[in-house]
Amino acid sequence: MAARSYAWAFWILALVGVGLDQTAKYGVFARLYATGNPDLRDPGAKSWSVIPEKFELRAKFSNFRDEGSQLLSPLRSLGGAPLPGVNKGALFGWLNDSAVVSPEAANLVFSLISVVAATAIVLWSARPAARHDRLLCTALGLILAGTLGNLYDRLVFGGVRDFLHFHWDRFDWPVFNLADCCLVCGAFLLLMQAFSTRPAQDREKTASKVAVASEAGD
Repeated sequence: MAARSYAWAFWILALVGVGLDQTAKYGVFARLYATGNPDLRDPGAKSWSVIPEKFELRAKFSNFRDEGSQLLSPLRSLGGAPLPGVNKGALFGWLNDSAVVSPEAANLVFSLISVVAATAIVLWSARPAARHDRLLCTALGLILAGTLGNLYDRLVFGGVRDFLHFHWDRFDWPVFNLADCCLVCGAFLLLMQAFSTRPAQDREKTASKVAVASEAGD
């Protein structure tokens, strides 16, 4: 009997993840621009408190508007005329304000890394051993969703749109998005998969050695 394939789960998670990420980004930025409260910490941002003093939706806006004359203009203005303030660096703003690498260069580098990573993930998921591993397909699907969600932002907006913000007392977590959540969850599941399959592989190797020894003794 052929082993069950979970390739469908990989692609569903990837596509649904990208769809939810982009829907949330466009929706939150458009909503906050129209009705959000001005953020006193940053004049270029607006926020909406979900859990007072703990969790808020926070969108940063630039002083630029898309003129509508470029190829990607319809995608940039889909959530509203003002262009969003973006994170050109990596997760949690790493290299966004670096004195060594310009923000534009950082965005280009991470865009290229995302393309390479997405290609590698798709090729990995196509391998027979990966297709028949449910946990691995789940992990790779989430990682691909996060990678493509932020790659879309980098190509269309020149950086990543962040809007989720946890903060309480002296704790102030960097603003992030749903694509980041997919990446972190996928990486955690990938780590779980690596540790959960190792004992099984060790048992298979031990059984193989025992079988060889038995045949040699016969």
